[in-house]
Amino acid sequence: MKKINLTLTSLLLCGLVACNNSNNQTASTETTPTEETTAGGQEAVLDNDSEKDIVKIAVGSKDHTTLVAALKQAEYVNDLSNAGPFTVFAPTNDAFNKLPAGTVDDLMKPENKDKLTDILEYHVAVGGYKQDMLTDGQTINQANLKNITINIKDGKMMVNNVANVVATIPAANGIIYVIDAVLLPPAN
Repeated sequence: MKKINLTLTSLLLCGLVACNNSNNQTASTETTPTEETTAGGQEAVLDNDSEKDIVKIAVGSKDHTTLVAALKQAEYVNDLSNAGPFTVFAPTNDAFNKLPAGTVDDLMKPENKDKLTDILEYHVAVGGYKQDMLTDGQTINQANLKNITINIKDGKMMVNNVANVVATIPAANGIIYVIDAVLLPPAN
């Protein structure tokens, strides 16, 4: 009798487990992904515990709203959210304001996306260039395949002798150098 009860109990447990697994499989295959879970790339990953990537840092900065808007317009957000490493020379809003009146508005037009992308890529190097790795006169090839020149004088760093580096911010996927001028790529 004990053997029959043990066998019945075992069968009952196996049946419950099988039904439970079957229900879980049905539930997981019947759910359809929402737009929220399928939209976006790496930039859509929610992670409040890890170090922030370059884009998340820029989005959180009140001084880089113009840069973030330009990255969105050029559809460059996902690229800079990837693993990298990247070195980004990030102009502040004040840097964009130094451009001739109407320049930013003109660049944000859909028909000028290629020009905007070229300018943004001139601010990005593939690779992590920490400040102690940089020397005066060093050239760095940027994402648009044009070079910038690093200038160091009295311990202060500039880019192309036009943009002062005013802050250095490490990111999960590289490093950000906050600059006070927009870098304009040389003509082809």
